[in-house]
Amino acid sequence: MCTAYSTRSRRGAANLLNVTLLCYLPIYPEVEDLAPEKFAAALVQMSCGPSPEENLEKALTRVGNAASKGANVVCLPELFQTQYFCQREDHALFDLAEPIPGPSSEKLAAAAKKHGVVLVASLFEKRAPGVYHNTAAVFDRDGSLRGIYRKMHIPDDPLYYEKFYFTPGDLGFRAFDTDAGKIGTLVCWDQWYPEGARLTALQGATLLFYPTAIGWHPAEKAEFGEAQYDAWRTIQRAHAIANGVYVGVVNRVGFETGNVRGNEAKAGDGLEFWGGSFISDPFGRVLAQGSHDKEEILTAEVDMRKLEDIRRNWPFLRDRRIDSYAPITSRLID
Repeated sequence: MCTAYSTRSRRGAANLLNVTLLCYLPIYPEVEDLAPEKFAAALVQMSCGPSPEENLEKALTRVGNAASKGANVVCLPELFQTQYFCQREDHALFDLAEPIPGPSSEKLAAAAKKHGVVLVASLFEKRAPGVYHNTAAVFDRDGSLRGIYRKMHIPDDPLYYEKFYFTPGDLGFRAFDTDAGKIGTLVCWDQWYPEGARLTALQGATLLFYPTAIGWHPAEKAEFGEAQYDAWRTIQRAHAIANGVYVGVVNRVGFETGNVRGNEAKAGDGLEFWGGSFISDPFGRVLAQGSHDKEEILTAEVDMRKLEDIRRNWPFLRDRRIDSYAPITSRLID
């Protein structure tokens, strides 16, 4: 509501009436500022070689390829600039980390702007001397940095020695406003925790991305490989169902020994990254499915009207008993 002040003019009262009527017209945002009802999401499933520079250039090219296929939002795999170096503990590898903003994030921002896409990219962040994070950066289609998410859950398993390199995230779970609406991103080991998906969805995210680097220990693949992949895929489809959101999970492919410019894990070790990237709708239906061994770009349509319809029929967020969940902050309830 606004007030019209009377001024003398040759149009007299008619002029004042027009001004008053205009003041009471509702003000709506420009159409271009509204989040789209539909957009295309893309996952870049790729292999990674010994050269960080070549991996970055490959990723930038793939972002362009995804955009040419109609993608509006693109997500790259976890730590795509190198082979997965956490297969051993090596202080020299901290030199791979960069600040954000920094040289790599500037190139990624330029790619987002050039191709007019929202881009999610996983980076090894140097926050301060001795403090490093496994971080996902979100760039809007104008190249602006919408924010960062620092990986919250840090694993420490054979050939996944991430606690040596990464400080646990301290920014919490986050949803980012972009030209495609609100999107959230978590990172790899976060995918096993329903709390992270829930807290991100509660902030309004309608699409959750999980940049990932996960694979089989070759000696275990025959016995456990199928069950491991099925568990990984199932829990993330469950995040989509429980929260009524789209979920995009992007992994790398190929056998790696953590080779970074010739510096690699000891002979005999290595991981076979299982690819299998996918996009799920809020009903848990897989809209796009990647292979276990090929580089590819997966795309699927994100439709806000379908999301609304699914949430109306499965109103899990409505029926939550938020008055009864306080004990969830306990490690165990003894």
